[in-house]
Amino acid sequence: MTTSALADLYDPDTYLAGPPHEAFAALRRAAPVHWREVPTGPAAPGYWAVLGYAEVEHVLCEPELFSSEKGGVVLDDLPPDRLAQMRGMLLAMDPPRHRDYRRPLAHRFTHRAIAMLEGRVRDASRAIMREAAERGHGGGEVEFVGEVAGQLPTRVVGELMGLPREDWDYVHRLAEALNRGQDAGGADRAAAEGDGAGGGGGEGAAAPTVEMAMYAAGFAAGRRARPPRDDLTGLLLAGDFGGRTMSDLDYGSFFVQLVTAGNDTTQTMLSSGLLALLTHPDQLADLRADPSLAPGAVEEILRWANPLHYFRRTAAADAEVGGVRIRAGDRLATYFTAANRDETVFADPDRFDIRRSPNRHLSFGKGEHFCLGAHLARLEGRVFLEELLSSFAAIELAGPPVRVRSNLNNGLKSLPVRLTPAGTS
Repeated sequence: MTTSALADLYDPDTYLAGPPHEAFAALRRAAPVHWREVPTGPAAPGYWAVLGYAEVEHVLCEPELFSSEKGGVVLDDLPPDRLAQMRGMLLAMDPPRHRDYRRPLAHRFTHRAIAMLEGRVRDASRAIMREAAERGHGGGEVEFVGEVAGQLPTRVVGELMGLPREDWDYVHRLAEALNRGQDAGGADRAAAEGDGAGGGGGEGAAAPTVEMAMYAAGFAAGRRARPPRDDLTGLLLAGDFGGRTMSDLDYGSFFVQLVTAGNDTTQTMLSSGLLALLTHPDQLADLRADPSLAPGAVEEILRWANPLHYFRRTAAADAEVGGVRIRAGDRLATYFTAANRDETVFADPDRFDIRRSPNRHLSFGKGEHFCLGAHLARLEGRVFLEELLSSFAAIELAGPPVRVRSNLNNGLKSLPVRLTPAGTS
């Protein structure tokens, strides 16, 4: 068969109506690892599409062989300065450097450490619901992506980093500007400006990225002049990262990654999660009737609507994946969107089921690069859903959702809804 005839997985227009799940399934069954030709442009001459669960897992669990650092994590080859910037971020570091940078941070993101944040996440979620109710007063539309879902991760990151509360709105506006840059057209180069979670025009995200990094560098300089505090910024500025300390500019790069990773992927999880529930009213009714299903609902949302379609790896040496020979220097795209619906792992994979168990989705990655913030994302998702459904007796679509034009970011650009507050007759 001609795999390229089923769908152009590189073209961001392919994803405007939603992920091409039928094409992914057909391709996965026919050739779970196959070559996708890209004749011209920054992804030429092409890449290996890795679609099967076992094959994606294999690539992710061999970071020395399949490098995040050599070519970055987006399919497009980047200019040297942009690639150097990306290599300053955890997701684009190879071992042992990745371990040197991740190890000092890990204890802040354990299940126990994150559980202690629940009260703050709940307070933030309740405040967001109150604000959403005010926006939708009298039956007006609320734009759920930016006005509701996007508010929580920025506030949580502000708490973690110890940012002044008066700066939170400013940081949120920069994060939203980065999101808008994803939809500027072309391939997914905007992602390189943040955490690889973008997908759209190349230059649309550059200015807010630089502005955010410079804000963070200035914030770091100010913090160094004051007594240390027990927050993530204090840990970063005092940490030992493979025998070196973090400069203000290094902090700026880390800050961009943490803010964009926390904002973009969590915003996508929350907004895509609501859309999944609204389009599966039986599951929404079950969740309303039994809020204890919320943790499982979060896992199924992550499987069903994984925030990222893929991450790139570059073969550091000749290798084999799924019986296919890969040459040193070749690009590979690990398609989470396809792996998360692999019928050899998930029963009835095209069914949205908040009771699905086990649910071994790959949306947080696998192996050394397993998402550092996974426990935080799960907490945010659970608490947000609990507060959303307890705050509003009815939630209805007020118009068609609009997707981000991206071959990388599986997100929504807008989701207009009408909210009926609980207790409203």
